[in-house]
This record gives sequence, structure tokens and C-alpha cells, in this order.
Amino acid sequence: MRKLNKTVLFGLYNDEEVLMDAISKAQEKNVDIWDVFTPFPVHGLDKHMGMEESRLHIAGFVYGLTGTLTAFLFMTWVFTQDWPTIFGGKPYFSFPAFVPIMFELTVLFSAVGMTVSFYVVNGLGPGVENPYLHPRITDDKFCMAFDVTDRSEQEIEEIKKLFAATHAEEVQTKSI
Repeated sequence: MRKLNKTVLFGLYNDEEVLMDAISKAQEKNVDIWDVFTPFPVHGLDKHMGMEESRLHIAGFVYGLTGTLTAFLFMTWVFTQDWPTIFGGKPYFSFPAFVPIMFELTVLFSAVGMTVSFYVVNGLGPGVENPYLHPRITDDKFCMAFDVTDRSEQEIEEIKKLFAATHAEEVQTKSI
């Protein structure tokens, strides 16, 4: 397991609506939220936290375009330069025959490229063990976490009061 050298104060919630309310109250008090963990995607959570839109779709377009160009240029070279053979009376450069292969490589390059990009950006992959705060976060609990490594005792107490005011079920501190 990799070590982040952080001390994290986190609270567990039962419901996503209560979590969203807790996030709003933390933002009202100008407390920087380190991360929010949920067992399933919560609609609107990223906008609620003020996060910017992911750029993964731009990378997907670039990967797809690379796949399309790879297929088109390779088939053009093969059928006009390397092995010019007439199949069924078609000309050497028969664009309609290229379309299915271009489509397949577009999908393949996009899927593989976006998957690899996602794993690299998020520090995931084979053999990587990421630290976790609580075993029930991925099961049925919602979690709001704060990095308290460099915070004063007074700030930590304010965060604990925030958890009490927002009806957090459990509040824990963990070094990861």
C-alpha cells in the first residue's frame, strides 16, 4: 500500500442528500474538502463541489481520430502502394470498403486510450494498492474527508463541529 503521509479527518453519512447538505455547509464555512467518497455515482455531486468538467472526452476524440487516421492511411498505403490488387472489379482506392475498418479502429483506439488515460491519471493499475479510509465507503456509506495534516487544533475542532451539525454517523481520523 502506498503511503500519502496525510492525516485525514472524515465523517460517514447514510444518505446522499445528507452528504450534499454537509458539503454545502462546509463550503459556507470555507473549509476545503479533501475528497468525497460514495458507493455509487451521485448525480450533480461534481457541480455541487465546484469541480471542473473532465477532459477525458477530449482525449477520447483524439484517440478516436488517431484510430481513424491509422486505419485510413494504412489501408491506403497497402491497397495503392504495397499490394495493389483488384478485388471484384473495385479500384485500388475504394473508400467505401475502408469505412468498416476505420470505424472499428476508431472505437478500439478510443476505448483503450481512454481506459489507459483514466488509470494513469487516477493512479490505478495492476499491482497498485491505494489506501482506503473505511471499508464501508464502497459498500453503503457516503464519506466527506478533510486533510488535517497541517491544520491547527482549533480548525480540527471546527470540522468536528461541522460533522456534528450535519449529522455524520461516524467521525474518524486516519493517517494514510
